[in-house]
Amino acid sequence: MAQAETVVDVLIVGAGLSGIGAAAHLTMQCPTKTYAIIEQRADMGGTWDLFRYPGIRSDSDMHTLGYRFKPWLHEKTIADGPAIWDYVHETAEEYGIKPHIHFGHRAITANWSSVEARWHVTARAVDGGPDRYFAARFLFMCSGYYDYDQGYRPDFPGEKDFKGQIVHPQHWPEGLDYAGKKVVVIGSGATAVTIVPVMAQEGAHVTMLQRSPTYMVSRPAIDPFSRFVRKILPEKLAYALTRFRNINMQRFTYFYARKNPEKLGQKLIDMARAELPASVDIDKHFVPRYGPWEQRLCLIPDSDMFKAISEGKANVVTDHIDHFDATGIKLKSGEHLNADIIVTATGLNLVTMGKTVISLDGKPVNFADHFNYKGVMYNDIPNLASVFGYINASWTLKTDIVADYVCRLLWKMDDKNALVATPVLDDPDMPRLPFVSDFSSGYFARSFDKLPKNGNRHPWRVLQNYAAEKKILTQDPVDDGIMVFSRPRAAKSVDQAEETLLAAE
Repeated sequence: MAQAETVVDVLIVGAGLSGIGAAAHLTMQCPTKTYAIIEQRADMGGTWDLFRYPGIRSDSDMHTLGYRFKPWLHEKTIADGPAIWDYVHETAEEYGIKPHIHFGHRAITANWSSVEARWHVTARAVDGGPDRYFAARFLFMCSGYYDYDQGYRPDFPGEKDFKGQIVHPQHWPEGLDYAGKKVVVIGSGATAVTIVPVMAQEGAHVTMLQRSPTYMVSRPAIDPFSRFVRKILPEKLAYALTRFRNINMQRFTYFYARKNPEKLGQKLIDMARAELPASVDIDKHFVPRYGPWEQRLCLIPDSDMFKAISEGKANVVTDHIDHFDATGIKLKSGEHLNADIIVTATGLNLVTMGKTVISLDGKPVNFADHFNYKGVMYNDIPNLASVFGYINASWTLKTDIVADYVCRLLWKMDDKNALVATPVLDDPDMPRLPFVSDFSSGYFARSFDKLPKNGNRHPWRVLQNYAAEKKILTQDPVDDGIMVFSRPRAAKSVDQAEETLLAAE
């Protein structure tokens, strides 16, 4: 070896919700396997350690965003960022995960050696220190789906003329004083509808500027059903029951939206109309041009967005930006929005594999040329799995079942005395379909050419169906005739050499 490597059975990239969940599953289901985690930040938590904007919270209920194996015990079902951060840390503590994490290192390259049947990974120290090197039999990518370095930020004409402050939520400045200020929040997605009511309640007058409306749905921050069952049942049973109920409510809502988009859309609009004053032009500001679940629904806990508008602390403007000027934003309609602070809640930049350069025997992999296999692996790429959560349900639902599958695969490899597991595509002419269909959010539309593809049949399709994928990943045979198991001869000699070296030490 050209440099000293940390050798493990499984290398996890990312110590957010997915990475910590994956490590916990390995601890429970594969206790004989060694693992390490590479994390570029100085702490675990991922999204919940990165984002610090006002009101940062989940946009899913925590009974489904939380892990299957660890009950969510906080009172609030729609949880704030610090509570979720605590939950991730509690999980790491309970399963002894933190000593396995190499903080402050970004996985920059991962090269599969067919001769050795292992991944060689270079991790760069973010503080300029020496690189670290890892060798792993299996690579488990849990680095999320967006660029941690830079959010999506379009260039606006004249923005250099603006005399106030421009802030992107992904890089929220510590101690930003917005009390008594005029704030314009550009955007209408989950981040915008989180920021607007919180800034409004803390003394700012906030205008949400949107090009087009989005669907908003209010839910109680504290789930009455969860509160009730926790009073009469043990915590684990109450959590499991609430989780089961909420998973099925999510599924019903999504499939009802696909079957009856007009009816569900009208219901959501009527609910908004009932909570807003008559002075608000509902048709202009709250009737989207698309059907429900063609983009994610914006969850607003306890109607906080509607209350801020009703109290006159916030308002919504639907228009297009012509240009920025010294005092705010001039709109295409001719209206001018005065602003001291402009928040560009304009979205995320989506990336694959956390920007780690993946290669096979030195040849870079373009994931856009590969098909998803069971929503976990990719055709003709050995010993690599990744977590990409649901667009129509809580992200972590996918984490649990992907980790289940990886553990089952590792056990099957042991059973077969195999070092390599590769899903092999036998139909190179299979149609290349979008990674996610019928979903129009900008971050997907901007990233189509970077994302892996769907095929037109199982197992080369991401189903976006938790119940179906749970069966596939936790019950269906791992050895399905498509997964090819092998053990290169050269890899055996590498193992023997390592064993000899360890014995000598």
